[in-house]
Amino acid sequence: MAPNMDLAKRRADAVVKALTLQYGVNAARLSAQGAGPLAPVASNRSEDGRAKNRRVELVEQ
Repeated sequence: MAPNMDLAKRRADAVVKALTLQYGVNAARLSAQGAGPLAPVASNRSEDGRAKNRRVELVEQ
């Protein structure tokens, strides 16, 4: 599970980077957290389900 958590964290970091560099969002307003395999929204038994689980969610704090 550690490789999946690392991938999820890197994916979240990439989104934060895009939001700050490409869209000018203040980095202090963002926090990247990888949830990956801890919070699936679909079954990982099919490619369609795995694709749905590769996502980034924005959560108001």
